[in-house]
Amino acid sequence: MATKSDFTTEEWAKLLSSPMVAGMAITAADPSGVWGLIKEGMAGGWALVEARQNAQANALVREVAEDFATSGGRASARTELQARFGGTNLARMKGIALSELKAVSQILDTKAPIDGAAFRMWLQDIARKAAEAGTEGGFLGFGGVAVSDSEKATLSEISLALAASQPPA
Repeated sequence: MATKSDFTTEEWAKLLSSPMVAGMAITAADPSGVWGLIKEGMAGGWALVEARQNAQANALVREVAEDFATSGGRASARTELQARFGGTNLARMKGIALSELKAVSQILDTKAPIDGAAFRMWLQDIARKAAEAGTEGGFLGFGGVAVSDSEKATLSEISLALAASQPPA
């Protein structure tokens, strides 16, 4: 089992920020208005809360969630997000998010091969929940679809980014 001490400060910051990055990729794919943005943005935060409360959660997922609950962990994640996304327009955000998720996957391959699959699945679940959080299209919350075609495509891209460094099955 990998622990925080197995990672450099920079690597750990990427792991800490990765739940937010997964949600940001979805949001950038198809912005859903104010309420949709709020709902999609909360997916990563709720995933962290759930991981802390779930005794069955993967140990690395739980350790990331526990560290994020500290002021130091949140500051580290915030610094990482600002470094990667600060001043970025929405058009570029998705590409940066996918690159960040690929980097997280490579870190997991190198430093946490045993925990990597569960961590990747957790990030994919966060992205899926973000995609399902806001209704796309419609008017005043009526009509529209739960997950747009752009979001479906982005979910596939996230899956590829997280699997990019894994050997083929």
